[in-house]
Amino acid sequence: MVYIPPLNFAPVISTEVLLYRSGFPMPLNYPFIKDQLHLRTVIYVGDKEIADDYKEFLDEQNISYHYIHMNSCLDPEIHQQMDRVLRLVLDIENYPILIHSNKGKHRVGVVVGIIRKLLQGWSTTGIYQEYGIFSGGLKGAADLEFITMFNTELTVDKRKLPDFVRNFEST
Repeated sequence: MVYIPPLNFAPVISTEVLLYRSGFPMPLNYPFIKDQLHLRTVIYVGDKEIADDYKEFLDEQNISYHYIHMNSCLDPEIHQQMDRVLRLVLDIENYPILIHSNKGKHRVGVVVGIIRKLLQGWSTTGIYQEYGIFSGGLKGAADLEFITMFNTELTVDKRKLPDFVRNFEST
């Protein structure tokens, strides 16, 4: 069988826990997701409800699905939305996780940038470089500014933190 990963698919973390990023999976990607990723959780950061066939696929695979409505980093609710994503990412029981948006560029780029910054201690230069690779260049000035300025007061159970988390203050 030939497997076809979703658009802009890549591992974000590939240690004991697995965190992936991509664009919106299509039916031709389902065998790859099912046979290769063995997901427990999917987080969709986007602006559209998912198609029935995708929801059925996730249900059949017993994959927990979280839709976090996100128009852009200019959305007035963006901090609360980002905290919802982080709460899921900061709980080891949710892994392996796929975070996707429609194309896997800007919204996922912001989420991954925040993960790199807050949880892994990456430099701004490294975050911007990775963002540019997936977005086709540094075209999202507002996204990059949001990543740079974002901070959270989210508290989580440190006993549930994945091993890759280095820089997160928790209870």
